[in-house]
Amino acid sequence: MRAALAVAVIVAAGTALRRPDLMLAALGALLTCLVDPGGPLKQRVRPLVGFGLIGAALLGGFGLLRGLPPFVDLPLAGLALFALSFARIYGLAAQQLGNLLSVVLILALDAPLPGFGAALAVSGFFLAGNLWAVLLTLVIWPLYPYAPVREALASVWRGLGAMARDLTRIRDLPPGAVWEEHARVHRRAVREAIEAARAMLVDALSARGAASGRAAQSLIRLEAAEQMFGALIGLSETLEGADAGTREAGGRLLRRASALFSIMAGAIAADRPVDAERLGRVVAALEVENAAPALAPFARSLAERFALAGTLSVPANLVPGAAIGATPALGWRARLAGPFAANIRLSSAAFRHALRVAVVGTPALLLTERWTGPLGHWLTITLLLTMQPYFALTWVRALERIGGTVLGGVAAAALSFFLRSPYAIVAALFPLSVLAFSLRRVSFGLYIAALTPIVVLLVEMEAPGTSEIAIAFARGLYTLIGGVLAVVGTLALWPSFEPERLAQELSQTIAAHARYGYAVLSFLVGEASAGEVEAWRRGAGLASNNLEASLQRALNEPTGRRQKRLEVAALVDAALRRIAGRLAAMQQDASLADTLPRGVWAEWRGWFGQAMGDVAEGRLPPPRPALPRGAETERGGEALARIARQVELMPEALARPAGAGT
Repeated sequence: MRAALAVAVIVAAGTALRRPDLMLAALGALLTCLVDPGGPLKQRVRPLVGFGLIGAALLGGFGLLRGLPPFVDLPLAGLALFALSFARIYGLAAQQLGNLLSVVLILALDAPLPGFGAALAVSGFFLAGNLWAVLLTLVIWPLYPYAPVREALASVWRGLGAMARDLTRIRDLPPGAVWEEHARVHRRAVREAIEAARAMLVDALSARGAASGRAAQSLIRLEAAEQMFGALIGLSETLEGADAGTREAGGRLLRRASALFSIMAGAIAADRPVDAERLGRVVAALEVENAAPALAPFARSLAERFALAGTLSVPANLVPGAAIGATPALGWRARLAGPFAANIRLSSAAFRHALRVAVVGTPALLLTERWTGPLGHWLTITLLLTMQPYFALTWVRALERIGGTVLGGVAAAALSFFLRSPYAIVAALFPLSVLAFSLRRVSFGLYIAALTPIVVLLVEMEAPGTSEIAIAFARGLYTLIGGVLAVVGTLALWPSFEPERLAQELSQTIAAHARYGYAVLSFLVGEASAGEVEAWRRGAGLASNNLEASLQRALNEPTGRRQKRLEVAALVDAALRRIAGRLAAMQQDASLADTLPRGVWAEWRGWFGQAMGDVAEGRLPPPRPALPRGAETERGGEALARIARQVELMPEALARPAGAGT
């Protein structure tokens, strides 16, 4: 409804004022609603406003270039298409931004602009529509797409708190029916809450992608809760029938834990950071105040998971490599240059696809510029938006787009018999837009079927007198041709018929990060050069990008989705990204090596390599090496402990079968 309102208000104003050029503002508002990545408001301002500014520049700039000979504007357009497609290396939001800016570029080449005045007018109308949509999205009517996921996660943590409190109540009772009742009621309730949150999170990943801070935050919080659930089960088994001293220590441990569960549940539900100082004190007390040897492993496990979940409650810490309450360890230049350097090679799927887009898209632009009518841009738009890095996705997307366009064209032709005035068209655009945006996350084919009548009606309003049937026919024909060319282009240039198996991508990515970590720790003891470390860092970044691409393909599969495999892959990817961020921060800290003896770095280097190898093989890693007394609070010890927590987070998820732990 918000997207429909953003478009309908401008269309109504253009109709009332008899200004067909306001349709450019409606286009800017429509595309801005499509490019909205969701998430915290501060993180959405830059892509939304940036889309408006870059889109306005493309419309005006390439509109002026359109009047020059083809050997001038087409190479520049091809270079721009490459850059906009290559933007996918920065995540799903950047990919969506690049795709929609490609649409703006194609529309800019429709007809030459007579001069700078016309270019400024076109850019101004587009930017005005963008700013109206931004105002509506961020100020007037903000939405919170991750709120249901947060509430589901909070329910898991509340369930863990209830389980801990009930264990405190029964800890002194003898073994028997009471303990059985506790296990039956609380373990079932927590398991159901975990599975409900897992299903909701997978749905959110399918809609918004896995490579976002919110996704990483939610995945690791859920996995931390899952592992705490296992620790509480083990703790209950230990306390049942234990001696009085152990039960007393267990009571102290459970009281502390239940308070922390409540704190975390409230922070997750309200989407606010926890008090880092308070959290640190209570987490430390979990181990310090618990002297019973039988309970030490459970206390240590709970403390580690609480520290991990608490770190991710601070928004700045969603950036890999950050510490509690600190600014991100990597600057914006490093975050831009790192993925670029890792992917500017033919082995990168994103690089190959960007080349394919430029090589196939540039001749298509020449075709639509010189030999098709005013609606020929639909051919190139269909071609570029249908063509995907992998053939299977391109094939499915082509079928969905062609089928949806034909169905939508039939609907538009039918509507033309009833919508005889501009005001009738304006009235019809609102429910059509609501329907289209509602179907966007459900079915791409149905979304295109609902979007096609909107496009046809907007074109008819911009060029009154054009037959809606002719417009629908032209859109269907050009969509068919563009879809076929997309399939042919994907087959002809670097075809990939079968997506890489997700398990193989996982293993390769873990191995790449193992090599990177080994190189960083070798660098700290003087046994590796900065150049060697940089090469392994790029390899790890490329592996993570390929893993995320494989995961996104799996999330987009129309059938046969395996929830467990996707969830585990997304969790491991999030953990590896944070390991890589911490390693990058360690690499840049020249004085870090002096905080620990050289032998300690060497010992941890060996442990990290073995642990990552065990994780890749599906085995539990060996116990982490001990740090010297007091080193846990030093920068080096704290960095190693943070990496160890992420390493130890992964194997339980990789080894745990679906539905286990109940």
